[in-house]
Amino acid sequence: MKKFGWTHHGPVLFLILLLSTFGTAQQKKSRAMAGSAAKGGAPADLKVAADLPQRLAKFQHVRMPFQTAGLSTREQQLVRKLVEACGYLESIYWRQSDAEGLTLYQSLGSSRNRRDIELRTYLRINASRFDFIDQNMPFAGIEPAPPGRGFYPANLTRDQIEQYVKEHPEQKAAIYNQFTIVRWNEGKLEAVPYHIAFRAFLEPAANALQAAAKLSDDAAFAKFLELRADALLSDDYFPSDLAWLDLKNPKFDIIFAPYETYLDGLLGVKGSYGAAVMVRNERESKKLELFQKYVPQIQDALPLAPEDRPSKQGLETPMEVMDTPFRAGDLTHGYQAVADNLPNDPRVHEQKGSKKLFFKNFMDARVNYVILPVARKLMEPKQAAKVSGEGYLLGTIMHEISHGLGPAFSRTAAGKASIREAIGPGFSGLEEAKADATGMFGLKWLVDHDVLPKEKLEEYYASYAGELFRTVRFGTAEAHGQAEMMEFNYLSERGAIRHNANGRYAIDYEKMPGALADLTKELLEIEATGDRSRAENWFKKYDTMPEELKASLKAVANVPVDIDPVYAFPERVR
Repeated sequence: MKKFGWTHHGPVLFLILLLSTFGTAQQKKSRAMAGSAAKGGAPADLKVAADLPQRLAKFQHVRMPFQTAGLSTREQQLVRKLVEACGYLESIYWRQSDAEGLTLYQSLGSSRNRRDIELRTYLRINASRFDFIDQNMPFAGIEPAPPGRGFYPANLTRDQIEQYVKEHPEQKAAIYNQFTIVRWNEGKLEAVPYHIAFRAFLEPAANALQAAAKLSDDAAFAKFLELRADALLSDDYFPSDLAWLDLKNPKFDIIFAPYETYLDGLLGVKGSYGAAVMVRNERESKKLELFQKYVPQIQDALPLAPEDRPSKQGLETPMEVMDTPFRAGDLTHGYQAVADNLPNDPRVHEQKGSKKLFFKNFMDARVNYVILPVARKLMEPKQAAKVSGEGYLLGTIMHEISHGLGPAFSRTAAGKASIREAIGPGFSGLEEAKADATGMFGLKWLVDHDVLPKEKLEEYYASYAGELFRTVRFGTAEAHGQAEMMEFNYLSERGAIRHNANGRYAIDYEKMPGALADLTKELLEIEATGDRSRAENWFKKYDTMPEELKASLKAVANVPVDIDPVYAFPERVR
């Protein structure tokens, strides 16, 4: 509590009462729905996109079974208890994303009307009324998505916040804190800690983690679960993050925190809750040992001033390939991640490093249902034939490693600063692009140093291009889509990717290494300097989809944009 400047119980009690009043008001607002919504259907006057069936067809249903073979009864109970805990974070995420969308979603639960079922399904995919592959435009209702979602008052602007903290500098740390929501209170802004705002969900989540800890035969994992339970109720994730990185090849693992800031389009700093339950894939995990020992050398080789690339010697780089039978929050709605690099706290990066996680079942689904079909229709046949699951896996490994490479902080005119805060809402797209470009730079380094075979380099570049064509279909409102649209345009400008008269694209393998090295340098320098205007101007120059690409993408209209995971566990959103 002291980090928010509160040392007495009075303000805390006031905030609890305030939030209780806010929650009651929201409940009354939800209950105001009349007509068919009150009877288990959408309001008759609700404007719903007429092409819902076509939008749903863009997502391939893929079952993600819970494989119990080889797991004891006690271990299966552990997994189920972790899944139970995830349900509480799922409930928070909906409220962070679109509380009114959640009300609508819940009102449709008993409807058997076809349109209601389709609408409810698309609400679930997006966890909101806003289509993440259509620039976050509404598909239910007409209200645009507020840039700050549920983290700030709906009409608050970034300029207003920046002016407010100039006038009230004592409140800046709390308002910009990753783990607070911002509200008006009697004409003043106040920052309410997550552990108070979402206490009703975090307490049972913490209890479930503690119960899971008692079922674990791994003492280190049990200790981590206990620390993470404590973190939920204090918003101090640092001790549990350090314990997380100390886990040695755990059989079971979880992601369970408000790590990512993709939802926050206002300041780009607020964390949304995400969760994943993971079971180790031992055979695939062993393949990662090759990459772990070269992380310090790749960091030292980056095209960046030495003072901006702190040494990675002696830091932990744990890597795990996991099968993921359940995810929740920001890991199950919208863009379906196939890997993660966590935690995001630069203090942890400096002291310990970060953990790279690869979700094998999700990766296999993406390659088989999306990447390969897209590549075959958009790339020249000989190059499309080089796109492979292995090439995609190696590119993904290097992408996740690269999230932990480069500068840890920005050196701004005001001194050392968080890169996320310095860059603002454009940080997520910038960081994804940096990880892409730096990852391919690192892959070339491994080839040049005979760690990987030279004859595979064209396969790696072709697989990278196949991923670009997959991701630009998300549009630039989504961080990954924005990043890869920029990469595509930059590489096209440099002649590393060219559009042919037949509507297909070809890679110039000779130009690709130099173009990627220059792009890597640009993006790393933007992060190192924390130059927000440079970042915004860079993306403004490169984030528009060319007309010829729009035309070519019509050839993949019947290929899914992403997968829609179907879990073996029941839905839990409250």
